[in-house]
Amino acid sequence: MKILVIADEENKGLFDYYDPERTKDVDLIISCGDLHREYLEYLVTLTNVPLLYVRGNHDRSYSERPPLGCIDIEDKIYDFRGLRILGLGGSMRYQPGSCMYTEKEMESRINKLRAPITLRNGIDILVTHAPAAGYGDLEDLPHRGFECFNTFMDKWKPKYMLHGHVHATYGPNFVREYEHPSGTHIINCYDTYYLDVSDDEHPAKGQTGSALYDLYVNMQKRRRHTIE
Repeated sequence: MKILVIADEENKGLFDYYDPERTKDVDLIISCGDLHREYLEYLVTLTNVPLLYVRGNHDRSYSERPPLGCIDIEDKIYDFRGLRILGLGGSMRYQPGSCMYTEKEMESRINKLRAPITLRNGIDILVTHAPAAGYGDLEDLPHRGFECFNTFMDKWKPKYMLHGHVHATYGPNFVREYEHPSGTHIINCYDTYYLDVSDDEHPAKGQTGSALYDLYVNMQKRRRHTIE
């Protein structure tokens, strides 16, 4: 499975000077935030593949005008061909307004997801806007990472954490990828990143090991086949 992950800055090769080769064989697009809604709408129209998104700290306008044709995964788990993808957008709160959270507020969001994560026997990809504390974040409050993301990875051990927020243009110390002690591979997806996920990196659809969730998925699958 080939996933195009985007964040923070529109890539001219995908927008102003669109090159179809850049999205050839892409199965899924994930936005980690701080991108114009028109960019997301353009990509989902041109590629005709699902586009999942979380909000960045500058995406307050999404509340009034969400990107058309795209799928909001804030505080949700989206199942794509068996790949369990959880979205937790926003940055550390540095001023009043939406799309920003204190450490306790982000921790509260995670706690509310405990039941759906348990039901699915975990997740495979954590999609955020902000980084985890100590893994590619900066010292200033707006770009500080969340400690609760580290706790989350230690507990649930997703295969990947995808985020944005810290731009490569901010300085010479930019690091694209980290290995977390939990085993999670952390990727800063600033601009664009192509992620290849093999079938053996996640359970097959309906085979998570959670009896209740797998029963539900397989019943849905049989129902679709009956209709077809």
